[in-house]
Amino acid sequence: MYIIVGLGNPDRQYQNTRHNIGFDVVDVIASKNHITISERKHKALIGKGIVGGEKAVLVKPQTYMNLSGESVREVIDFYKIDEKSELVVISDDVSLDVGQIRIRKKGSAGGHNGLKNIILHLGHDEFQRVKMGVGEKPGGYDLADYVLGHFTKEEREIMDESARRAADAIEVMIKDGADVAMNLYNKKSGGSM
Repeated sequence: MYIIVGLGNPDRQYQNTRHNIGFDVVDVIASKNHITISERKHKALIGKGIVGGEKAVLVKPQTYMNLSGESVREVIDFYKIDEKSELVVISDDVSLDVGQIRIRKKGSAGGHNGLKNIILHLGHDEFQRVKMGVGEKPGGYDLADYVLGHFTKEEREIMDESARRAADAIEVMIKDGADVAMNLYNKKSGGSM
């Protein structure tokens, strides 16, 4: 069984922001696999179904980004999965170009508060993640304001396509392993602007 967690903030005001791209990817996976994400459990909205031929639980923590680890810990404890091989976390990344995808099997939080909190609650950083490039913060911008801001129309189109590619990448991770997915999807260009 796989736990696929998309990071984001729960309130309507955060919909379609850079920080909520994890939620967007989970929604694409849900739509593609006919999974309804409506059950409120473990401080999250969850949905259960089949992804990549395996049982999967899709998770959208409702704790706000900085406390995402509380929800992830509860889900892992409930389903008793091996977080090193059966957990996939999707987050935004300001160090990657808009639309770029980077799959990792472990690593630091890289300054991302949601990942930082998950690492804190798990006690290690050895879990698979899919980082979604949202572009570098322009000079003079506050980082929080930037990631809580909305994409331009052009960026949104690129991110919608990137979310579909990330959903495909996660299916490859489940079917063939993270290494195969990394070879296929960790390319420099995420889309042209």
